[in-house]
Amino acid sequence: MNNTHKRLSIMMLCCCAFWLTACSEDKAAKTEQAAKVSIDKNPFPSRYTPLAGEPTLITNVTILDGIGNKIDNGMVYFADGKIVEIGETLSVPDGVRTIDGQGKWVTPGIIDVHSHLGVYPNPSTHSHSDGNEIVKPVTANVWAEHSVWPQDPGFGRALAGGVTSLQILPGSANLFGGRSVVLKNVPHRTMQEMKFPDAPYGLKMACGENPKRVYGKRGGPSTRMGNVAGYRQAWSDAQDYMRKWDQYEADYEAGKNPKAPKRDLNLETLAGVLDGDIRVHMHCYRADEMAVMMDVMKEFNYQIYSFQHAVEAYKISDILAENNVCSAMWADWWGFKMEAYDGIRENVPMVHNAGACAIVHSDSDLGIQRLNQEAAKAWADGRRAGIDIPQEDAWIWLSANPAKSLGIFDKTGSLESGKNADLVMWTANPFSTYARAEKVYIDGGLAYELNDPQSWPVADFELGQVGEGDSK
Repeated sequence: MNNTHKRLSIMMLCCCAFWLTACSEDKAAKTEQAAKVSIDKNPFPSRYTPLAGEPTLITNVTILDGIGNKIDNGMVYFADGKIVEIGETLSVPDGVRTIDGQGKWVTPGIIDVHSHLGVYPNPSTHSHSDGNEIVKPVTANVWAEHSVWPQDPGFGRALAGGVTSLQILPGSANLFGGRSVVLKNVPHRTMQEMKFPDAPYGLKMACGENPKRVYGKRGGPSTRMGNVAGYRQAWSDAQDYMRKWDQYEADYEAGKNPKAPKRDLNLETLAGVLDGDIRVHMHCYRADEMAVMMDVMKEFNYQIYSFQHAVEAYKISDILAENNVCSAMWADWWGFKMEAYDGIRENVPMVHNAGACAIVHSDSDLGIQRLNQEAAKAWADGRRAGIDIPQEDAWIWLSANPAKSLGIFDKTGSLESGKNADLVMWTANPFSTYARAEKVYIDGGLAYELNDPQSWPVADFELGQVGEGDSK
């Protein structure tokens, strides 16, 4: 090989080395990771601000603390929005506002786990009917909070009945009806100003007659077995969706540049349940169906936190207790459709007596105003059947158990030091037909005062439209 050929060979080798280096640099540039895709799990955060309050001591009252204790001549002291102490004799700082509650009763505020206020508000017109997206059986993508109308006069009526917090649920036409939201029962302009801070989301599901009636002529499901197939397929799809996101996360952590899965709002909510972030609250009447749903729950490894209505819960109260599932029940609604036909008035006390979680709920804009009386009816029916439950235990149905099912018991649902000062002073024993909520406190702020009608909350919608018995 002559010198010219040698020089050409060296030049070619240099060019190849340069080309390979350039390719390597170009490839590195192309594999540089894009920004990681993440999903905000709380895109509509609470903007709730507590009502202004002052340190307050209530004396000479009978106290039901919401977790099974009764103090006959007790005192409650709260300050800075929290319960400081309850007992028979308390030492409090000077200058604290003191209320003599001689002959009156104090309880935790009532928590209603099943309300449609704001999504089926009054006046009840088609234009206000926003509680159920019935276009298809699975609508886990909708959120009840986006239908809540804060001007619903029902919120103020519920407040006058001692309700301090409530879960707003979508309707029950769908297999998966959408997300629920927990609200503080304070008058405000927007849903977010009422939203209970850090309360977990719920998912409304429904079994039985409603889905098959609504969708039977729309392509199904038209049978109970069709309902169950629909749940199982949806959960299976959610598992597949989660695997895709898990693979994306793993690939990204490994330094790769993966493409994120397409976001699916339906499956996102279902995945939230399977991850343990969202709580299932399921409309279900019959005992056999509740048992089947607990089997499905085990198959897909999620938790049902409550069966709503649970008319036949008394038949399987031991199974409910074993699976840590609450039953939210009426005192005496029954027989208005076939799956409600086997209801009994002793349902609530029988579930309680079996060691299961019993809750009294409303599902009514009228019933929510008198939930203390609904609990009283159930308590009395139990006594007549030989189930003698102390009233201090029965109040759990309206406070601690609802709070536990909603995931807010660390904040409210009982009168314990450090918890939110959500409490009601009643004119008499709250299990009496004649008892009325005299003062209702939410986070220590006086939200309702029976003897000061001019302070009662009035929705803008009501201005100039005086209802019977109203004072405006």
